[in-house]
Amino acid sequence: MNATPSASLSALHRIELETLYRVGEVLSRSLDFRHTLREVLRALDERAGMSRGMVTVLDPESGDLVVNAVSGQDEADSAPVRYQSGEGLLGLILEEKRTVALASAGDDSRFLNRLGIYDRRLPFIAAPISLGGNLQGVLAVQPNTPDDGLLAERTRFVEMVANLIGQSVRLSLDIEHEKKSLAEERDSLRRTVRHQYGFDNIVGRSAPMRRVFDQVRMVSKWNTTVLLRGETGTGKELIASAIHYHSPRSRGPYVRLNCASLPENLLESELFGHEKGAFTGAVGSRKGRFEAADGGTLFLDEIGEISPAFQAKLLRVLQEGELERVGGNRTLKVDVRVIAATHRNLEAAVDAGDFREDLYYRLNVMPILLPALRERPEDIPDLARHLAVRIGEMQGRPLSITEAAIRRLTQYAWPGNVRELENCLERAAVMSPAGIIEADLVRIDRPREGMAPPAAAAAPLAAQPAPAAAVPGVDAADPNRDERSRVIAALEQAGWVQARAARLLGMTPRQIAYRIQTLNIEVKQF
Repeated sequence: MNATPSASLSALHRIELETLYRVGEVLSRSLDFRHTLREVLRALDERAGMSRGMVTVLDPESGDLVVNAVSGQDEADSAPVRYQSGEGLLGLILEEKRTVALASAGDDSRFLNRLGIYDRRLPFIAAPISLGGNLQGVLAVQPNTPDDGLLAERTRFVEMVANLIGQSVRLSLDIEHEKKSLAEERDSLRRTVRHQYGFDNIVGRSAPMRRVFDQVRMVSKWNTTVLLRGETGTGKELIASAIHYHSPRSRGPYVRLNCASLPENLLESELFGHEKGAFTGAVGSRKGRFEAADGGTLFLDEIGEISPAFQAKLLRVLQEGELERVGGNRTLKVDVRVIAATHRNLEAAVDAGDFREDLYYRLNVMPILLPALRERPEDIPDLARHLAVRIGEMQGRPLSITEAAIRRLTQYAWPGNVRELENCLERAAVMSPAGIIEADLVRIDRPREGMAPPAAAAAPLAAQPAPAAAVPGVDAADPNRDERSRVIAALEQAGWVQARAARLLGMTPRQIAYRIQTLNIEVKQF
């Protein structure tokens, strides 16, 4: 090799140092491995005069070297070229794990040039990319000038770059492994959640519950707004979760908020978010529940408790899909499916002016009425056994319930619904050292045990109006008529107009609609 002037070597060292600095910047700037490799090759081209760079990465499944990045080419332009062990110069490196440096690429018959990017008259340098002593890939470059006697120096420089890339490979592999682990954990959690909120986990074989399940299955497929109605403790939140996790939005967020738990000023900030300085204590900007639920579902429990002033703000979001944070002036678009729930008689609230009629119709697109527990007594045995198992899991022991205890449970009207039943069983479980709930452990404190609930308890909604004046042909107090026949008689006399029949029976339109559904009355159409 001819002697090299010190000035030329010094200039090369300066260029290599600047290039290494730039390569280090590139490798530390992005976690996108392919993009990073293309940026490294660009730096070698623009700063070190190595315009024909290529990186191949080891495929762990096949053991081949696969072209991963090529200088001046996008990922889509790169052909899926592979090199097997011993195949060409790159295959030689895969086999022997050593650097190859040629003063002229065409001097070695094993030079394949499959991508057609190399000049056979120019030098060629290929260095292994190693990680912990194991080969992970190859960095191949070609200086854009003939050999000037500095091939050994340039080879050392390429090996240094390959070593830096190896560290990036380590980080990339760690990230890929972490992403894979997180994806597996996410999928496992999704399967668990789907099972937890699946229909099989909602106990109920009675006709009213089968109707609810049919409605939930149908509405889950669409983005329709759902209004869940029924008394407190009937499982509205469980049904809302089932709708979300069986919908196309199940991969999106599921956000819940009890509207009755916050005063109006905090409710607005909680739902819509706020900007920094919007009020005392707003030290930074904050997303609201609507933004958090973007792409998913927002469950608004106790929707009937919000004030008329706030109802107008909520209506805009439901109609337009737009909101403004408290203290902000930017209009934000959100894509949210809303499921609302209430135990109140919204029709009566609308009549009284306490609930906006336009918001009522916006929410009441798909109403689902959840029956009270006293209206499906045939479900109580299955519910009791299911709850006993769940309480046993919470207590960390097997828990069973006797048939005598179940018979005792079925004799009660359960004004508190499933929630009251669960509390009763948990109290009995605490009092059972053997893990068996006997009949004598079932303590029901209310005085209505074994009695039918009064009319006010039977209706799941708000206070009923005073009975209308007696109308010939419809005797609401006739002991010879059951409730179903009285409702049918009123409908017949009213020409099957539900609002008119409700007045005949001293009910609200909502209450007679509830009776029609729960009593399985087929409405005639004229």
